[in-house]
Amino acid sequence: MCGILGIIGQNCEASKLAYFGLYAQQHRGQESAGIAVVAEKGEIHYHKGMGLVSQVFNENIIRGLPGNLAVGHVRYSTTGASQIKNAQPVLVELPDGALLLAHNGNLVNTLELRGELESAGVAWRMSSDTEIIGCLIAKYYNGDLADTLVRVAPKLQGAFSLVLMTRDKILGLRDPHGIRPLCLGQLPDKSGFVLASESCALDILGAKLLREVDKGSLVILEKDRVRSLVYDGTKPGALCVFEYIYFARPDSYIEGHNVYKVREKMGKLLFQEHPADADIVIPVPDSGIPAAVGFARASGIPYEEGLIKNRYVGRTFINPSQVMREIGVRLKLNPLREVLAGKRVVILDDSIVRGTTSAKLVRLLRDSGAREVHFRVSAPPSISPCYYGIDTPVKSQLIAANNSAAEICRKLGADTLGYLSIEAVHEAIAASADGSNGKCFCQGCFDGVYPAGIPSGEELGLVYKER
Repeated sequence: MCGILGIIGQNCEASKLAYFGLYAQQHRGQESAGIAVVAEKGEIHYHKGMGLVSQVFNENIIRGLPGNLAVGHVRYSTTGASQIKNAQPVLVELPDGALLLAHNGNLVNTLELRGELESAGVAWRMSSDTEIIGCLIAKYYNGDLADTLVRVAPKLQGAFSLVLMTRDKILGLRDPHGIRPLCLGQLPDKSGFVLASESCALDILGAKLLREVDKGSLVILEKDRVRSLVYDGTKPGALCVFEYIYFARPDSYIEGHNVYKVREKMGKLLFQEHPADADIVIPVPDSGIPAAVGFARASGIPYEEGLIKNRYVGRTFINPSQVMREIGVRLKLNPLREVLAGKRVVILDDSIVRGTTSAKLVRLLRDSGAREVHFRVSAPPSISPCYYGIDTPVKSQLIAANNSAAEICRKLGADTLGYLSIEAVHEAIAASADGSNGKCFCQGCFDGVYPAGIPSGEELGLVYKER
């Protein structure tokens, strides 16, 4: 996942804007945070650390990061350990200066690229693929950063959205399939520009959403203009469909579609595909709320809040260890017995990955007096890992890859179980805008088809070992 941000403006206190822009994207990564700035005389300052944005930064630290250009990052690791050495932005030394790099995504040809760079004498300081990208930029740098990026980009296989900062520019680069999101906004009073993973970061800054950064394109932001060029327009679009299902904040717009309305429509279609005779509909907060609203409206079954979330506990799905995930379930949700006792309950969640969390939820509901538990999922079964920047486990740990829906239902302890079809997911996205879609998605986690390739041989073994 990860959240990235770039800001360039005039008298804009870029580090403060970056702080709030990262804060708005905290859901995309909770392991580390970092901000780098270019000060008035061209010197680069940066600060990064482990933890949430509010833990890594304070007023004094932000005050020590003056300037009108900034790049920021919140990290969620898929390759490279959850350690301070892998926190971003990453400093890249160039013959005529330096740049700072922030990356969202995952490369699938890292071993090949590592071999090339090691042959050139590169010594590694990090264990993430972001360092590989930075070293490639340094190796092929010819004095023109935009031209260098156009030359380096075809070497990168997989998913990548990048934000880069030089002493006078912010640049954004998106992979040829557009797997990870990246949008462009304009600061108030046309005082500058912003790049961000999600539009919710623009909203908190009062910035206007201009457009998505096109797949296979490079954008160059200066204080008073934006230039863009397409370096590869040959690949079909393949935005990660899970952005709509789970990752993105519901108030974000991705490629013209409001995420909340997409999820609400998913809930309505889920009732059509898997109706239930029940007394109440409850969500797994927070990402299950819009779909539960849609399911309740379509069915006429009353919507209730049966699980109260402790919002000071991080997302269970993106915690880096199973031990923390299981502890998180107990800390995160508390049942409302008065709402649940004696009721036939439909519970809505956005996905079932390993099934451990879902089984605990069903047990919580039954222990709280629920008479029946009907589990509904506003996504298809997850049957394959993701290689493009999401830490879904290997196939052997995916419950839907190894069990039928009936078997999963028994393992969860639910009365019934229903998954949304992939056709309905596409319909929900199309219906959220003008009724027409025509876009393709990366949905490898649902169908095992990966538009940008997958690791193979030794590299695939390394991915399994890391996970």
